[in-house]
Amino acid sequence: MSFMPCAPHKTALILFPAFDWCISPTHPEREERLLYTRDQLIEEGLEDVENIVFFNPELASFQDIDRVHLCVPSSQKLLTESHLISAGGTLRAARAVMDKEAEKAFAIVRPPGHHAMQTVFGDRGFCIINIEAIMVEYIRRHYGVRKIAIVDTDCHHGDGTQDIFYNDPDTLFISLHQDGRTLFPGSGFLHESGGPAADGYTINIPLPPHTGEEGFDMVMERVVMPVLDEFQPELIINSAGQDNHYSDPITNMNFTAQGYARLNKLLNPDICVLEGGYSIEGALPYTNLGIILAMAGMDFSHVKEPDYDPARFAQPKDMTRYIEGICAKALEVFAKRGTGKKEALRQKIVREEKQIFYDTTGFHVDEARSYHLCPDCPGYTEIKASGLRNHIHAFTVPFNACPKCQQTARDSFSTTKPAAQTIIALQDRIEDIYETK
Repeated sequence: MSFMPCAPHKTALILFPAFDWCISPTHPEREERLLYTRDQLIEEGLEDVENIVFFNPELASFQDIDRVHLCVPSSQKLLTESHLISAGGTLRAARAVMDKEAEKAFAIVRPPGHHAMQTVFGDRGFCIINIEAIMVEYIRRHYGVRKIAIVDTDCHHGDGTQDIFYNDPDTLFISLHQDGRTLFPGSGFLHESGGPAADGYTINIPLPPHTGEEGFDMVMERVVMPVLDEFQPELIINSAGQDNHYSDPITNMNFTAQGYARLNKLLNPDICVLEGGYSIEGALPYTNLGIILAMAGMDFSHVKEPDYDPARFAQPKDMTRYIEGICAKALEVFAKRGTGKKEALRQKIVREEKQIFYDTTGFHVDEARSYHLCPDCPGYTEIKASGLRNHIHAFTVPFNACPKCQQTARDSFSTTKPAAQTIIALQDRIEDIYETK
């Protein structure tokens, strides 16, 4: 750039490469992911742009982690300092926006988090704690925000974020991702639409491999923006995974830096949090730059990969028709939101079971979840999960539970007797308490 104008939207950037954390030196999720981005931002002169400000990350507390997660055996034993700084980077981004230090913020941090579920026994999908969810509950705790939308644009389904907010009608979760039949974690289908108190508030949009800009534009214009307009969130958060890029080594999509910038301009999120993206030199420096310029309201037309040629990725007409059908079905999911709760209330308790695969270390966790429903609130949730050596039996109270459900959960915790190798836990987000026995 020959000169740097003032950015129309004051934008805060929090960058944390996590030098001391890696799965292995050659693993796709390594510190170079962000080092090339840092070099690109310096080369483009963003440090000198008025209204683009850089903040240092900080440490999240274990209380911030335990507000969201049920860590086995404990958050203190599972996490490294890098995980606390990555989560702390999102909290710093949140405070920058909520305290009006900036209009928008982008936490460009690692390790990522959107595959980390409410129960945590270890690493899965390169994630151990869900940094977006930790930020959301921090914002609710400290700023009283209720209605929040999370739009996950990572190529992999945000199964952890979905799991954490699945029964929360005050959190709209939308995930755009490569079809789970073709990619980890093998989930994110249209029928996964929310728990019994929040059906229709989880919207999954599984896209076929090789979807390009035309497909993403269609989903944004036909589904994401109309649903957001109707939901009217107080905050919009983008889980800004960038592995939909055509050069990414572990996915099969055809998105570009221009596409990411255009998506961000349309979405207009308050906060972005980096998730995946493993084309370290070919994509991330360009996609991150495009997103930052779009957030700041600056021109991003010059941000193009050296081999950028939109004609290379012309989308077949049959793929476009298929995506049109997915969009129509996704809109139906949201249109029918809330209709299942009346029937669910007749059962009083809705039980679900699933098996969670921890791909990094190769073990399974069996989890049984009981939603204790209430006509006045989402109710509380009882979770039993069994790992290799340790188990947990938890009672978790959401921030929007009524006093009766809060007390019932607390009483159930008090009367449940400890068992061998089993942690009995109470997670009360109203009182901000995490107790174990």
